[in-house]
Amino acid sequence: MIFGIGLTIFLLSSFAVVYTYVLYPLLLRFLSQGKALQGSTYAQEDPDLPVLAVLMAAHNEELVLEQKMQHLLAAEYPAQKLHIYVGSDCSTDATNDIMQAYAAQYPSRIHFFPFQERQGKPAIINQLAEAAKAVSAEVLLITDANVMPKPASIYELLKHFKQRDIVLVDSNIQHYDSEAAGIGRNEQGYISQEVQAKYQEGLIWGRTLGPLGGFFALRASHFSAIPKGYLVDDFYWAMRAFEQGGRAISELKALCLEDVSGNLAGEFRRKVRIASGNYKNLATFKHLLLPKWGSLAFVFWSHKVLRWLGPVFIVLSWSSLALLNLLDNNLIWPLLFTGQNLLFFIVPLLDWLLEQMGIHQKYLRYIRYFLAMNIALVKGFINYIKGVKTNVWQPTKRKLG
Repeated sequence: MIFGIGLTIFLLSSFAVVYTYVLYPLLLRFLSQGKALQGSTYAQEDPDLPVLAVLMAAHNEELVLEQKMQHLLAAEYPAQKLHIYVGSDCSTDATNDIMQAYAAQYPSRIHFFPFQERQGKPAIINQLAEAAKAVSAEVLLITDANVMPKPASIYELLKHFKQRDIVLVDSNIQHYDSEAAGIGRNEQGYISQEVQAKYQEGLIWGRTLGPLGGFFALRASHFSAIPKGYLVDDFYWAMRAFEQGGRAISELKALCLEDVSGNLAGEFRRKVRIASGNYKNLATFKHLLLPKWGSLAFVFWSHKVLRWLGPVFIVLSWSSLALLNLLDNNLIWPLLFTGQNLLFFIVPLLDWLLEQMGIHQKYLRYIRYFLAMNIALVKGFINYIKGVKTNVWQPTKRKLG
C-alpha cells in the first residue's frame, strides 16, 4: 500500500510539472493553429479612436527617461488624444528635472507629479488614474520607464477597443542585449515563451492571463484601484476585468523593446517579490478556479497555479522517488533517483563552477535558472505568509538599447 501511494504521488507530482511547463504550451500551440485575432478594429485615421492616458510610475529613471519620452511622443497616434501622466516616486536623481522640462514643453499633453514620499508603483498608478479623469480618458496605458514602444505600438493596442467586450490588450515585449554571462538569455527565452502563450490564450479563449506589465492597455471603466499590499498589479487588473465579464488579448504587432537582467541575484530578488504578489492574488481570486468559470478556470490552473505550486510538486516528486527507491529493488528507481539528484544538485553546482571559470553553457544555465526561480517561489510564499509590509520597489539596473 505504501508503495502504491508513493508511486501515485510520484506520477502525479511529476505530471503536474511536465504539464504546466511542456504539455500546456503544446496544447496552446495546437489549439491556436490557423487562428487570428477576430473582430472589428479602429482604422488608424478613425476619428473615433479612444482618448488615451499613458500612466507611468518612475523612481530614479534618469538613464532611460529621455529615451522613453521620445518614444511616447513619436507614437503614431493622434496627439490631441494622447495624454502622458508620469509620477515620480520620490526620485533622488535627475528624473524630476527631466520630467519638469518635458511638462513645461508640452503643457497640454504631459502631466508630471513629483511625489515626495516613497509609495510604490501601485499607489502612484492609482493616483495617476484618478488624475487622468480630467481628460476623460477612455483607455489607460500602463507602462514602465525602460520599455520602449515602436511608433505604431500604441495604435496596435488601442485599435481593438472598438470591441466593447475587450477590456485589456497586452503588447509584445522583446528583449535586447542578452549576454552569455548571467541569465539574460534564460530570462529572455522564458519571457518570449510567456508572450507567445498569452497571445495564444487570447486567440483561443480571450483569456490572456495577466499582461507582462511593462506596456499594456486597459479600458478606463474597468480600472480598479490596487489595494495596499498588492505587488503584482497587472495580474490584479486582468482578473478584475474577467470578473466583470471582459475579454483580454495580446497583440503581437504592438512591439516593444526592453532591457533584460542578466544578474541571477538581482533577478532572484525580483522573482521573490513577484511570487509574494502572486500568492496574494491567488488568495484574492481563488474563486475563479472553480469549474463554473470555464475556460478562465482552466487557463488559471494550467498557466499559473500549477507553476506557483511547482516547488511543492518538485519536493513531492523527489521524496516519493526516494521512498520508491527504498521499497522496491527494481533498477528503474535508483536510475530515476540518481537522475533527479544530478539535475537538482550536481548540475547547478557544475554550472556555478564553470561560470567562475568564464564558461557559460546554456543548457546547464537553464536548469540552474529553473531551480533558482522555484526557490524564489518558496521564499516569496514565506514572505507572503509573513505579510507584505510595503509595495515599494527598486528598479533593476537599467541599460540603454
